[in-house]
Amino acid sequence: MKHLIKNATITNEGELFNSDLLIENGIISKIDRVIDNHVNAKEIDAQGLHLMPGAIDDQVHFREPGLTHKGEIYTEAKAAVAGGVTSFMEQPNTNPPAITQEELEKKYTRAAQCSLANYSFLMGTTNDNLEELLKVDYSKVAGVKIFMGSSTGNMLVDNLKTLDNVFSKVDAIIVTHCEDDVMIKEKQKKIMEEYGEDIPTYFHPIIRDDEACYKSSSYAVNLAKKHNTRLHVFHISTAKELSLFTNKIPLKEKRITSEVCIHHLWFSDEDYKTKGNFIKWNPSVKTAYDRDKLFEAMLDGTLDVIATDHAPHTIEEKNQSYLKAPSGGPLVQHGVLAMLDFYHDKKISLEMIAKKMCHNVADLFKIENRGYIREGYAADLVLFDLNKPTEVTKKSLLYKCGWSPFEGHTFKSSISKTFVNGNLVYDNGIINENSLGQRLLFNRK
Repeated sequence: MKHLIKNATITNEGELFNSDLLIENGIISKIDRVIDNHVNAKEIDAQGLHLMPGAIDDQVHFREPGLTHKGEIYTEAKAAVAGGVTSFMEQPNTNPPAITQEELEKKYTRAAQCSLANYSFLMGTTNDNLEELLKVDYSKVAGVKIFMGSSTGNMLVDNLKTLDNVFSKVDAIIVTHCEDDVMIKEKQKKIMEEYGEDIPTYFHPIIRDDEACYKSSSYAVNLAKKHNTRLHVFHISTAKELSLFTNKIPLKEKRITSEVCIHHLWFSDEDYKTKGNFIKWNPSVKTAYDRDKLFEAMLDGTLDVIATDHAPHTIEEKNQSYLKAPSGGPLVQHGVLAMLDFYHDKKISLEMIAKKMCHNVADLFKIENRGYIREGYAADLVLFDLNKPTEVTKKSLLYKCGWSPFEGHTFKSSISKTFVNGNLVYDNGIINENSLGQRLLFNRK
């Protein structure tokens, strides 16, 4: 269907301007101050609304296959589009993990059957699957994920020779989760010797501290510098790690880039007192000082993109004791809204939100024809209302796990409409499941 969006305030490429926008055949066909409807398009009056490129979330865990009691591609992608996220990159630590070509392509096949959002899946690394990594066509796959810290199954890569081989031989963007597993285990053992197994959750950032993060991320950065590897470090959580990255050169010239997540910008270690395991993530939420320094680094270009690390677990799993409760939480439905709250608090501009959640992700991964509002680009768009609040209640959640760390919070803004490839998939609470997302492609030749 053709859509003509009238009277929108567009946020794109560092500018705010009023314009009409025409969508035809899944693409943005025209952007102009006034577009007359001579093509029988369905008109949408966007007076008072803001139009931005759909967010691209470069780190989600949708739990399929094997962990579908927590989430599925279908349910979590539905939550994504309700939150203004039009494309996602899903991680390989499922069951079985995506560590072979066969398992990786099974995930793409499944997404093609059920995902309302556009999708890509990262190839997983083990200590012994280098040959599989070398077979991948990285014009069709976002990149290679290395867990340089504990993960599901056989996905902790701690063999130094393996790491050196991957960084030197794989011609793709290498994405890392950086925490030093040995240091973490030593810290946990010492605390258990003093407190036993009944450890309060507020020890999480003490066990998984800034030193464990820095040791691992600095090792990854040094490897990347040694081999001129294209490295992207996920979920930076500490002020200490910021020295590893730069804002002195443009993003498109960087060989080493980094990401910050919503929960590390929003919460601090003070919140463990009230939220406990429900804000238990790896890497851990740390101090208010770390949080504030991360926000500054995101604004000044040291940290390049904002993501959610959406990683649902059931309420029953989270209600276990600290040592048994898994790390991670659902965020993809509320990431854009959280950043819009920061806008209302005068901490960030709308233009910067679009840059960090849309433009930079597209540039960093070299995604083909997405992430911007440009004629000829895919019509992945989100209309939002800055003046209509959104209350987070259990009834409003689309996550399969049925909970959110934001429950009880009222965001100051709301998502009005989300377009994926020109299809109106979310419209003020109504989901249209008649169209599906597409596989992301990458300009890397």
